[in-house]
Amino acid sequence: MQQKPFLKPKDFTNQSLALFAYQYEHNPVYNKFCTLLNKNPENVKDLEHIPFLPIQFFKSHTILSTSDTVQATFTSSGTTGSATSKHYVTDLSLYEESYTKAFTSFYGPIEEYLILGLLPSYLERSGSSLIYMVNDFIKKSKYAESDFFLDDMELLKNILEKYDGKRKILLIGVSFALLNFVEKFQFQLTSTIVMETGGMKGRRKEMIREELHQILKSGFGVSTIHSEYGMTELLSQAYSKGKGVFNCPLSMKILIRNTDNPLEILPFSQTGGINIIDFANVNSIAFIATQDLGKQIGENQYQILGRFDNSDVRGCNLLIS
Repeated sequence: MQQKPFLKPKDFTNQSLALFAYQYEHNPVYNKFCTLLNKNPENVKDLEHIPFLPIQFFKSHTILSTSDTVQATFTSSGTTGSATSKHYVTDLSLYEESYTKAFTSFYGPIEEYLILGLLPSYLERSGSSLIYMVNDFIKKSKYAESDFFLDDMELLKNILEKYDGKRKILLIGVSFALLNFVEKFQFQLTSTIVMETGGMKGRRKEMIREELHQILKSGFGVSTIHSEYGMTELLSQAYSKGKGVFNCPLSMKILIRNTDNPLEILPFSQTGGINIIDFANVNSIAFIATQDLGKQIGENQYQILGRFDNSDVRGCNLLIS
């Protein structure tokens, strides 16, 4: 299969159906899942009827649609003693092209930004796809000061104070670390994008996005907090430029499913489980039923509202055991 054109879809529906047929044939786990649901390329004719594989399968199965050699294995953080997701990537250039296109489409060339990564929980383990992406951003940046910051908050403060207003800056950080930072230092930033990647990772009490963003806006002196929506199991990311409204790149689409009937796709503005089509996942699985809740609020615009309370999404347990 020719892979790269899937990152620039001209007809999202037809290319989704073509990719469904390909992965139905070449992905043994997905084929068995579809067979149990009596779904196949002969009777699936639209996006809404494509089966979405529950994301938990990445914890229990090897999800591949190719026999190519695995170049990298991305893993989720997980809690102590819990199973972690494993995403086997056979073509890292596909991931690199995907995240580069997505970021550039929303923010412009990566090279023009001073990249500051405040991602301690990710740096402290191996196998993070987010660290891989941000590390590549740092390498692409034309500024020597671009780097990760683990414990040296004073140095990060000094760089922000020195270059804010003079350079375009991207400060991308995990939520708890950004909160820790603004508890120590206060800013009035003018040329810095503050982007949170979500999650307290067990380091602080969880809070709703509105509360988190209000604290961060006050601490950094900015009018909006940006967000990145991605996960170990995806090779594409959605971005929010404020107010928790996310936009997907061309290679990614969100559909909202009924939480009581996971095979039913809900209409516009109704809240439900988030299904994701990710064309960059051509070599693993492009159709994923996540454990997140959300709703569509505009053309290619979505709100991410949180997680399901229970870890196993109802009605999606086929094959997990």
